[in-house]
Amino acid sequence: MDTALERQTQAAEAKWREMWRQGPQRLRWDHIPLQYGDAVPDLELRSTSGDPVRLSETWAYGPALILLWRHFGCRCGMARGRALVAEYGSYVEAGATVLVIGQGEPERAAAYASKFKLPCPVLSDPARAAYAAFGLVEGTPSQILFDAPDAFLRCDYDAGVGLQEARRALGDPMVDSPWQLPGEFVVDGHGIVRLAFRYQHCEDYPNPHVLVAAIREAAGDGWQPGREG
Repeated sequence: MDTALERQTQAAEAKWREMWRQGPQRLRWDHIPLQYGDAVPDLELRSTSGDPVRLSETWAYGPALILLWRHFGCRCGMARGRALVAEYGSYVEAGATVLVIGQGEPERAAAYASKFKLPCPVLSDPARAAYAAFGLVEGTPSQILFDAPDAFLRCDYDAGVGLQEARRALGDPMVDSPWQLPGEFVVDGHGIVRLAFRYQHCEDYPNPHVLVAAIREAAGDGWQPGREG
């Protein structure tokens, strides 16, 4: 592994251990989260090449499907990546620009996108500013590790370290926040939310048919507010 990339990965693993030790902290909203009809904050994140990118660039020419990922070592995220590769054509055909936002720095985001052959841009959000802006909270151990032994449900530190060491040996290190829940949002060409899907557990993947239908609505092919049926 590239030395700089290895340093970033090791720092992200240390962050994972510390957040594992603390347990989930943000389990509820302190204000009404971003929902249907709200304008998406036009944040500036970084591309895999390190260049600044405003979110509004994603919906500049029509609807966007924005996927906010869990950490780059999450097996659920890897499964979502494989599904995204298979579903990507249907989202584009419906009219969407597709974008992934992840917690890793640009270098780690680039390595992840290459490894899993993600078909769309991946933006870097180590501070999780977009996660907060989109109203994504953290999950409890039962939401993240529902199929794990009780030691993991208790956030036992040694069990977490052992899991991390095992996953590193397999080439999929546990990094960044272990508790962050993902979400997927359809945004229309005016930057308005047309579908807000927040995962309730790690494997709570949205139905792709619902995403396609919401994209078509956002593109003007279906129902819109105020239209009489």
